[in-house]
Amino acid sequence: MYEGIIIGGGHAGVEASLAMARIGNKTLLITGDLNRVATLPCNPSIGGPAKGVVVREIDALGGQMAKTTDLTQIQIKLLNYSKGPAVRALRAQVDKLEYPKKTKEILLNQENLDIIEKLAIKLIIKDNTAVGVILEDGTEIYGKKIIITTGTYLNSEVLIGEERINLGPSGDKTTRGISDQLKDYGFEMTRLKTGTPMRIDKNTIDYSKMIVQPGDDRFLSFGFYPEKDKYDVSLNCYLTHTNIETHQIIEDNLDRSPMYTREDVGTGPRYCPSIEDKVVRFNDKSRHQVFIEPETKDGISMYIQGLSTSLPRDVQRKIVKSVVGLENARIIKYGYAIEYDGINPQQLYPTLETKLIKNLYTAGQINGTSGYEEAAAQGLMAAINASLSLSGKDPLVLKRNEAYIGVLIDDLVTKGTTEPYRLLTSRAEHRLLLRNDNADLRLSDYGYQVGLLPKDEYKKFSKKKKDIEKLEKLLEETKLLPTEETNNYLKSHQSAPIFEGVPLSILAKRPEINIEQVRPFIKEEFSNLVYEQVLLNIKYSGYIQKTYREVERMLRLEDKKIPEDIDYNSISNISNEAKEKLIKIKPLTIGQASRIIGVNPADIQILTIYLETRLRHE
Repeated sequence: MYEGIIIGGGHAGVEASLAMARIGNKTLLITGDLNRVATLPCNPSIGGPAKGVVVREIDALGGQMAKTTDLTQIQIKLLNYSKGPAVRALRAQVDKLEYPKKTKEILLNQENLDIIEKLAIKLIIKDNTAVGVILEDGTEIYGKKIIITTGTYLNSEVLIGEERINLGPSGDKTTRGISDQLKDYGFEMTRLKTGTPMRIDKNTIDYSKMIVQPGDDRFLSFGFYPEKDKYDVSLNCYLTHTNIETHQIIEDNLDRSPMYTREDVGTGPRYCPSIEDKVVRFNDKSRHQVFIEPETKDGISMYIQGLSTSLPRDVQRKIVKSVVGLENARIIKYGYAIEYDGINPQQLYPTLETKLIKNLYTAGQINGTSGYEEAAAQGLMAAINASLSLSGKDPLVLKRNEAYIGVLIDDLVTKGTTEPYRLLTSRAEHRLLLRNDNADLRLSDYGYQVGLLPKDEYKKFSKKKKDIEKLEKLLEETKLLPTEETNNYLKSHQSAPIFEGVPLSILAKRPEINIEQVRPFIKEEFSNLVYEQVLLNIKYSGYIQKTYREVERMLRLEDKKIPEDIDYNSISNISNEAKEKLIKIKPLTIGQASRIIGVNPADIQILTIYLETRLRHE
């Protein structure tokens, strides 16, 4: 018997499999084709606003995605660098052939991990407890914990114009049995949709008509401890736009789009709409951005970000030729939409274990999310919590002030989603604490405690943390005197003179004072990463302290636990809508209850008084 069985080899399944095995559990990954693990069927990129921070959080916890991205990236840049630190994030183009190849290699060399290349068609459930799976050839395999990470392969259908094909992404086989079984057990199934644009031959593009989008010159990495310190290659991306002609072609053919001709089409992603959806919803816009991005370092395929579509092939050819720079472009793969089944994530606990079936966890797009990064994060957390449960330990539920992963999972299980959920910076109310630069400081202790973060990485992390504390103290203790030499130095850096002794920690609050201006006054050597962390905390200390005060108020609500045996129907004066939502979602704390849509502050006040009264009488 296995301690963990993971169904599906996408980004969620890979993280779940590796995490369970690395923690020390005998683990089985079931996937249809080992050569297609962790594929990138849509955009061959990792990261972006909020999502890039998630990848760094995965690394801080001991996950894999950041490391594989660093090894296979073909362009990387730090987004929003000119803006505040709360919105900065890494984004990398990765080689879509090398990424799954490297992932396969990692999986095959992982101890405690077995792999079977077959489809799982059914769960084995006894007394509302998941105990195993049945494969397509009838083989039964038993395990103590089951994690479903089926991505967009659950009862999936590909849509291109009038065509409707029962397949997964890129023509892969789909599976329906598990979807029907979950529905029979009371899961609320949703029908979701996503899509992808056409790919074109890089040798048929006129780049002279486009704006070059290069990567960053300086070395960047998602991983806190990268295996290499320089790029093998850095390829350019390019920017062009649609135009009035493009939009007219689309408007003339809306009657051939499944999105507008079928009533039963799944709900698509709000924040990554198809080009036909953009033209209809934003009909006041005369153009939309189109990014041309390389899919591999050696191949000819270019990804056309911004032209996701399910229109028929002849219309897609017209659309492409209408775009500046693509007049002679040759399509090598047509765009399509894909529908698939998901569950209502409100039927999950924050551990990602289902409320209806014990020992069954779900992670990734089955929970209503979009994006490789969101999937990987869920797979990692599901495996961590399944492993902790096997050991009889308390679960790891990251709070909203601790990680974007915490925001992601709390949003899913508390608010639910009726469309593919995308993590955004704006979803995090404490985003100044959840920065790209401090994911390790927030989460590496957790990663080491659960047995995922390797000892050598934790040792490096511990040194960095001590260096930060040491440098902070030195800046507080080192005082600059108002000498002529000091003021001339400040003047040379366009900084005002001082008239009394000033600690470096105060001087560093000035926006024009950065690492190079501070370093000459500190005799000990510290890395740029340590300086950056310390100076950032100094410059934004007022805002950070204000955020911590807000967090303290929130945590007081999170500390108020709601008993499992609570009877909401017995509580007078709570609105009927609130009772319905509370009974359905079963929040674990007053804090979680307060974030449920339909539960208003008055309901929370009544619930709090009820719990306090009950506690006094126990």
